[in-house]
Amino acid sequence: MYHRRTLLKRAATGVAGLPLATVLADPLIARAVAQELDTVTLTTPGGRSVSAALALPETTPAAAVLLIHEWWGLNDQIKSVANELANLGYVALAVDLMGGEVATTPDEARALTQSVVPEEATETLTTWIDWLKSHEATTGRIATMGWCFGGGWSIQASMAVPVDATIVYYGRVPDSPDALASLQSPVLGHFATQDGFIDAAMVNAWTNAMNAAEKSYTVHWYDADHAFANPTGNAYDSADADLAWSRTLDFLSDHLSVEEG
Repeated sequence: MYHRRTLLKRAATGVAGLPLATVLADPLIARAVAQELDTVTLTTPGGRSVSAALALPETTPAAAVLLIHEWWGLNDQIKSVANELANLGYVALAVDLMGGEVATTPDEARALTQSVVPEEATETLTTWIDWLKSHEATTGRIATMGWCFGGGWSIQASMAVPVDATIVYYGRVPDSPDALASLQSPVLGHFATQDGFIDAAMVNAWTNAMNAAEKSYTVHWYDADHAFANPTGNAYDSADADLAWSRTLDFLSDHLSVEEG
């Protein structure tokens, strides 16, 4: 189903130990780190061939995190986050919802986003989640995590198939208790007070719906703008990005341990 290279020690890249923000902000370093990942492919029940980037920790089996990219597509920055999660002991799978296309301008990103067929994206994500659950390198415990475009799809994936934890970075969230009825995982949401897209009205409607559906969630607000966690963008806020990442790691640790449940 996939080709797996011999797992190399990540120290061999010469960038081991660098802060994640440093890796993400430098295209050359991010490219070097991204090249450590294996490309894996599978065929969905609908017959489509889809791909993802896989990073394995040194010790397995381990809990897994499925990462969903921003509207730029599956670029080196998202692969670098997957690599960092593998360094921290997780199986990390960064999925591709845009057929290998990567945008470099907002217009290109907008066009890619508009080309995504929701039913196909849902099938892609649920197929990869099922793949991770049965993979020999995982414990079967799975979290989804996404940013912006991917943040919305993180919770959509968790509504479509049961997972153990869901993380949303400033992504579009649903406001229907009925739609959220199938959600089984706790959700961690990172949102920005200056965000003109994913604003307080949307997030409050979502939390009201989560309360009505009796679902578990934690929301953190940051005095920042949309995409504050992306070091390559103009809205990057290092302090808030670091705080959000720390909270993300705590959330993963709390909900992916084998002992829980």
